Amino acid sequence: MSQPNNPADPPAESGPEVRAEGGLVAELEQMTAAERAEHEAEVAEVVAPDREIAVGMGETLLELDAVTVQFGGLVALDSVSFQIRRGEILGLIGPNGAGKTTCFNAMTGVYRPSSGNVLLEGAPLRKASRHAITQLGIARTFQNIRLFGEMTALENVVVGTDARHKTSVIGALLRLPRHHHEERDAVDRAMALLEFVGIADRAADKAKNLPYGYQRRLEIARALATEPKLLCLDEPAAGFNPQEKEELMGLIRKIRDDGYTVLLIEHDMKLVMGVTDRIVVLEFGKKIADGLPAEIRENPAVIAAYLGVPDDDVA
Repeated sequence: MSQPNNPADPPAESGPEVRAEGGLVAELEQMTAAERAEHEAEVAEVVAPDREIAVGMGETLLELDAVTVQFGGLVALDSVSFQIRRGEILGLIGPNGAGKTTCFNAMTGVYRPSSGNVLLEGAPLRKASRHAITQLGIARTFQNIRLFGEMTALENVVVGTDARHKTSVIGALLRLPRHHHEERDAVDRAMALLEFVGIADRAADKAKNLPYGYQRRLEIARALATEPKLLCLDEPAAGFNPQEKEELMGLIRKIRDDGYTVLLIEHDMKLVMGVTDRIVVLEFGKKIADGLPAEIRENPAVIAAYLGVPDDDVA
């Protein structure tokens, strides 16, 4: 005789399995320093990008070549050119209205340049769609957080892994072995990413219920889930207190050290100067400086742009 279902039994189909809240934290607290270091190294290995990149460390990964973006008679970007080298953290700064986010949007397919080219690994992106650009290896976060609020933190990151999946729609509908394998790998990688950004203990919580700082970290984890060649962070410290900004600087360095290249838009000059390897400065849609943080700090044109010094007074 068949046994009746016990109402307390879990359903046959359930979402991604996660540890009980606090379980991971408790495990980490019980580890010795050596065990924790080994564990963190294992997580970093899982999170590290696993894809072919055509250029070597220090070589040009992405290039803007005389990119102009116009909206009617308004020139938002005016023949802007700069390179992002593989393995660096590049800061893109400028006063409000300088064209920073427009620059991001031109790189990620939101806007198409009126003239000029965006080249990834030497190949022009031209009219590639946003989805295609993500698959090619450029991922971004947004000034205004864009998460799936009703989905859990883990589910949000699993969505990001889909950009690297190879299963066809038919294969997913038929639930072929490759689909099951990719699903399992997606959950494992998503959990590792949540731990990497420091919010694994909230994996089962809905995104809308997470604290603001955790939502920012979740958006970074979701972008990393696409295994980007270039990670673009658009004002990730917006709304952060000083301690949260310090922690964010550590996370950005950690991301770079794990093999990623980072482009950072940020208004907080202390954060930018403290975490970037090189800085590009825009003003009124034009590039006015490109150099090391120490050089940018002393650049008369940059000082004038931020302090409002008349152009005639700039040496």
